[in-house]
Amino acid sequence: MTEKTGFIKGLELKAGGFRAEILKMINKAGAGHPGGSLSCIDLLTALYFSKLRVFPEAPDNPGRDRFIMSKGHASPALYAVLAGRGFFPAAELDRFRKLGALLQGHVHTGVPGVELSTGSLGQGLSFANGMALAAKLKGEQHGIYCMLGDGEMQEGQVWEAFLTSAHHKLDNLCVILDANKVQQNGLVAEIKNIEPAAGKLKQFGWKVEEIDGHDMAQILRALDGFGKEPGRPYFIKADTIKGKGVSFMELNPRWHGKAPDDAELAAALSELAKWK
Repeated sequence: MTEKTGFIKGLELKAGGFRAEILKMINKAGAGHPGGSLSCIDLLTALYFSKLRVFPEAPDNPGRDRFIMSKGHASPALYAVLAGRGFFPAAELDRFRKLGALLQGHVHTGVPGVELSTGSLGQGLSFANGMALAAKLKGEQHGIYCMLGDGEMQEGQVWEAFLTSAHHKLDNLCVILDANKVQQNGLVAEIKNIEPAAGKLKQFGWKVEEIDGHDMAQILRALDGFGKEPGRPYFIKADTIKGKGVSFMELNPRWHGKAPDDAELAAALSELAKWK
């Protein structure tokens, strides 16, 4: 096994562990969003353990890269990764959604490492634009990353923000689309089709990459391409599967915002133990 292959395998195993943590958190809380958390966890694992310049011991370090989790209902995925990266003790995951606990149902700025309270969909990219433009005006070199959901792409504000990014030539901005094909009430394509999303962004003036969002090697290659196209913001369309890794959750709208009961959790963890 080459060093590079070993690193990729390590990330895959880490993501698999986070999948189990996500389901345990949601089961214990009795509420949460498993489908969209499982679809984006490979992307978040690659970001936080191979790309982002972050400082868990000093989360507000001005030299940090900024990450905006616009699809804020997928908080279990981000919380699992932040704990794994050392931003707060992993014991906090057991208190997810509990009254007075650090980790609530949607991403919020009370959590170390979180830049913006999100969950009202469609707003994250506008905020990321402001951060990217401010960094350019100040001559700062950190990168700005924003993760969107494909259901979220139905929001009009997102498309205004895409135009703004290109107009201001925000080449320090990377948007990652978790294109998992399913939203709360059904398939994205049937509720309000956003395709061809990549083609539209190209027409807007973005540099676009299309990848398998569960292939760690492809994710790493796409992330390495960020910042190499002067004057153009960077868009990664990651083709993912909602509920990835658990057969009865995959592409099933029922698991958008439903907690697994104990029997379902056991079945899911059994599948994850054999996955990868």
